[in-house]
Amino acid sequence: MGNLPNLITITRILGTMVLLFIRPFSGLFFIIYILSGISDVLDGMIARKMNLVSKKGQILDSIADFFMIILLLFVFVLNLSLPLWGIYWVVSIAAIRFTSLGVGVMRYRQLAFLHTYANKLTGVALFCFPFLYVGLGPNTTTILLCFIASISAIEELIINAVSKKLWRDIKSVFSL
Repeated sequence: MGNLPNLITITRILGTMVLLFIRPFSGLFFIIYILSGISDVLDGMIARKMNLVSKKGQILDSIADFFMIILLLFVFVLNLSLPLWGIYWVVSIAAIRFTSLGVGVMRYRQLAFLHTYANKLTGVALFCFPFLYVGLGPNTTTILLCFIASISAIEELIINAVSKKLWRDIKSVFSL
């Protein structure tokens, strides 16, 4: 029972991998997608409730989030009509994220995924992507999500570049 939150996180990784083999936007796709999103909320909630929060669990959760985002970007870019400028924007955000990870590895000798409010907002916005895409269309959805993701990526890079120590649960750049 002590590894329940980590087990939930691993289940999210496996569920995300299954999404590669299911037709995007099908009923089964949305069921697995929503369950993966719920598991993302549950693992941390259960870990805090059961006093099982650990550095290993935080890193595993961040890796699962990162894996889900990369995999879903792959699925959505191949199956949706995103504007070309939006694809360039997404690539730019990814470059900032990878730069931030590189800075974190150089400064702290470990992956420096941060749990800022902006990163959490980005996660929620990205989770809502397929619903927003259907409701708002590709252009508005791309602008909204890329704007939020840009702010959080730049904030994380700034924090990793100037913080004296790795503080995974920092709330924002204003907490420095």
